Amino acid sequence: MSLDTRVLAKADRYALIVVDMSLGFTDPTRSPLAAECGDVIKANRVLLERFRAQGLPVLFTTVAYSSPGQARIFREKLPDLEVLKAGSGLESIDPRLERRDDEVLITKQWPSGFFRTDLHQQLQKAGADGAVVTGLTTSGCVRATALGCLQHEYRTVVVREACGDRDMDAHAANLKDLNTKYVDVLSLEDALNHVF
Repeated sequence: MSLDTRVLAKADRYALIVVDMSLGFTDPTRSPLAAECGDVIKANRVLLERFRAQGLPVLFTTVAYSSPGQARIFREKLPDLEVLKAGSGLESIDPRLERRDDEVLITKQWPSGFFRTDLHQQLQKAGADGAVVTGLTTSGCVRATALGCLQHEYRTVVVREACGDRDMDAHAANLKDLNTKYVDVLSLEDALNHVF
């Protein structure tokens, strides 16, 4: 499936935003929100290796709830989110990604990595004018965070193989829609060539 159409101009400095690659979304033995995502992990490892080698910023997001009132309506709509309690361990980034202590971790309660967080400030501090967005799930938090990047004027790339969803039809439809209207959806190979 080819999604690539007109690619926007390249940013001067990209940051990698790895969205919700936490055990709550990657370990189906422990969470109803998770699905098998070994290929998504592998693609993210390739990107992480390249960003780290080039000294470019890497940021992770995770979801955790510490009080009943946080994102109350979102949690009513999707009751499975209740497993993502702070301290449960499900908010921990999947160890296969080997997150480093100096890599920013944004804890959020809503789909977008930007909503009521300091993600924009962290990107500004890192000197980024572009973002590569990956993670889980394509139709939810990846989409919302990619749109947040656009709304904050970051040139944004979503990497097809580095995103995943429990619903593959939703995955494909959202990648198509994102690419048509909002950001650049590229293959892993094309994203590496574009960014580096």
